[in-house]
Amino acid sequence: MILPLFFISYLLLASSSSSHAAVQDFCVGDLTAPQGPAGYSCKNPSNVTVNDFVYSALGIAGKTSNLIKAAVTPAFAAQFPGVNGLGISSARIDLAPGGVVPFHTHPGGSEILIVLQGTISAGFVSSANTVYFKTLKVADIMVFPQGLLHFQVNAGNTVAQAYVSFSSSSPGLQLLDYALFGNNLPTELIAATTFLDSAQIKKLKAVLGGTG
Repeated sequence: MILPLFFISYLLLASSSSSHAAVQDFCVGDLTAPQGPAGYSCKNPSNVTVNDFVYSALGIAGKTSNLIKAAVTPAFAAQFPGVNGLGISSARIDLAPGGVVPFHTHPGGSEILIVLQGTISAGFVSSANTVYFKTLKVADIMVFPQGLLHFQVNAGNTVAQAYVSFSSSSPGLQLLDYALFGNNLPTELIAATTFLDSAQIKKLKAVLGGTG
């Protein structure tokens, strides 16, 4: 694990912006306060401890016994308040055989992924609808520009694992499938805007918890 952890440390440092001078050393997020556009307000420095800068959840495999056979364990500001205001965050991806992280976007930041175990087919679609995808092996790194639709699929017959880092402490997440079929948008509107058959739309709504 020494080499992958070295890479993760490097990616986290490299993803931070050096063009903005800090007016204070840190701003550990106060999770008891609402989150605003600029993140969480700062916790009183007198209440900050070393534990605010340490997060251990990424060492635990996520549960993949679900519809997509995948788990994403985030270390965003909401889970790891020490990254609040620093312009960085991380996450762990676990993919069972057949697992997939469906098309999704992170509106708040770019993403960089490193494969730690198995093989992962990953890609993104540019705003010109050009597709960039490749099957990645252990230690391969791929970047996904901010806001673009992208995906990860387990390309092998064994468990796959990756770490990702982001250029934001709260990069956000919107899954395309759930955006279309996991809400109460009327079926006829989805059919009109996607050209999908109404019966198929209703089937997907039933699977993903949508109504209408």
